[in-house]
Amino acid sequence: MKSVTMSEIEEVYEDLDTEEVSFEEFEEAVEAKVEQMGGLADEETAAMLLAHELTEGEVEGIADIEPGMEEVKFLAKVVSIDEIRTFERDEGEDGQVCNIEVADETGQVRVALWDEDATAAEEQLEADQVLRVSGRPKEGYNGLEVSANRVEGDAEATIDVDIGDDSSIDALTIGQSDVNLLGTVLSTDTVRTFDRDDGSEGRVSNLTLGDESGRVRVTLWDDRADRAEELDTGVSVEIIDGYVRERDGSLELHVGDRGAIEETDEDVEYVPETTPIDDVELEDTADIAGVVRSADPKRTFDRDDGSEGQVRNIRVQDETGDIRVALWGDKADLDIAPGDEVSCTDVEIQDGWQDDLEASAGWQSTVSVLEDGATAAGAVETDTDESGEETGLGAFAGDSTAETGSDTESAGETTDTERDADAGTAVEFTGTVVQTGDPVMLDNGEEARTVVTNEEVRLGQEVTVRGAAEDGTIHAEELF
Repeated sequence: MKSVTMSEIEEVYEDLDTEEVSFEEFEEAVEAKVEQMGGLADEETAAMLLAHELTEGEVEGIADIEPGMEEVKFLAKVVSIDEIRTFERDEGEDGQVCNIEVADETGQVRVALWDEDATAAEEQLEADQVLRVSGRPKEGYNGLEVSANRVEGDAEATIDVDIGDDSSIDALTIGQSDVNLLGTVLSTDTVRTFDRDDGSEGRVSNLTLGDESGRVRVTLWDDRADRAEELDTGVSVEIIDGYVRERDGSLELHVGDRGAIEETDEDVEYVPETTPIDDVELEDTADIAGVVRSADPKRTFDRDDGSEGQVRNIRVQDETGDIRVALWGDKADLDIAPGDEVSCTDVEIQDGWQDDLEASAGWQSTVSVLEDGATAAGAVETDTDESGEETGLGAFAGDSTAETGSDTESAGETTDTERDADAGTAVEFTGTVVQTGDPVMLDNGEEARTVVTNEEVRLGQEVTVRGAAEDGTIHAEELF
């Protein structure tokens, strides 16, 4: 057998860079490994085999942990420690568990400690303590968790992460649980039901929250689902004991039976970071904001599967340009009127009528009416050369039929020629000023008309105009 010096074993141990075992324990393990293999491995080979066993399962950080891994080893800081819980095992014996939240620079995860380790955790662990954790990851009740088989303190190691009581939206990480988060409600959806694999009925709803750092979609399950229909947009709420999961590449915050969502008097600011309308491009998923210039009536239609859908078109303008936005489903019921400032996030930019770009606000989008001055849209210059009635999406022009996502409608628009069959005759129209300049545009909630006038009007003013109508434009003789 090849003979090696102690320094060579020490070199393997130093390369291992571990505090799980001392050098003396490592040396004894090397001798036991040589004896176990019956001469098939010398001391150097045995040392390297042991080094591999000790490092197997190590991950760069919590973000690399996934359910189904055999075992993971990582370094993390204690965020919080739950109370110890006693339960009855299948064989009738009592067991104990203590859940702790740990974090590193990459994320946060729950760690379950069992029996004697659970008792020791409740008695000895404290927040900000750094631990070396070894265990098996799995998908738990509140997301990803690690069932620990070994946990040790490491007084020498440091983890550069601040531990606070509350989270911000931009600090959420996949697998995080016990999340407390303040936010303002940007949008809400209705409760939906579904059948579980066990035959029981489940309930789910969604809302979107925003804070000064961003926004997040919140999923409410079963008994918590009703909260989405009870809360108004614009109110501040606190999520208690939520957990984070991933959907379609984005993080979502979930609230189950252990969690809650409550209104709060805290003032939470949300200011969207938006793309100028003139900068959006075909097939983008964009965030836009601006003043509503016009709002068409809601339309219903039959989908291919026989169900009924609904859509409403609005035109939004910022300081760079304007774009039509299609509000699908429940978003068609939003109380939005000309002059409102709105934020439309995660809208899909598509081909529209007459080669214009249009924005589609589907299930993944958030449409919110903002307080005055919440965006730069309040200073929009609405002077434009556009004339004629605002028409609908290309899908609804004339007798054409088009699809946006899974919603399909075929419907005609009332044209300027049909509306003013007696062109040049006197008409009277009352509406709200949604565009100033030359021409002026008025909207009465059902239709929009352009007006040529020398009178000065202001955005949001309600006026009545009388004059001759020609090609969809009213040439004002009186405006009051």
